[in-house]
Amino acid sequence: MAGQTLEITDANFQSEIIDSGAPALLDFYATWCGPCKTLGPVVDQLAEEYAAKGLKVGKVDIENATEVAAQFKITGVPTLIFFKDGQVVDQMIGAQPKATIENKLKELM
Repeated sequence: MAGQTLEITDANFQSEIIDSGAPALLDFYATWCGPCKTLGPVVDQLAEEYAAKGLKVGKVDIENATEVAAQFKITGVPTLIFFKDGQVVDQMIGAQPKATIENKLKELM
């Protein structure tokens, strides 16, 4: 994973995403998911490009962070969830083009 991408777990989700108050993008994925493997490098690029703007980007392995996945009712991967001030503001299901994700991030920031 890229240096700017956080590995979000059941243990650190609250402190890293909710309590931080920073805008955040979470990529819910599974290791066996083909579209997730396609989207992963895009998410890593966005993490690096938006780090200076204060965006937190994390990846959530749904098989390891089962509580977080259940909390957000993740039924399909990849799922991207966008947070602002600790609240969910939007989500996208399925692999998305980088430009589509960036447009959503511009609204978020």
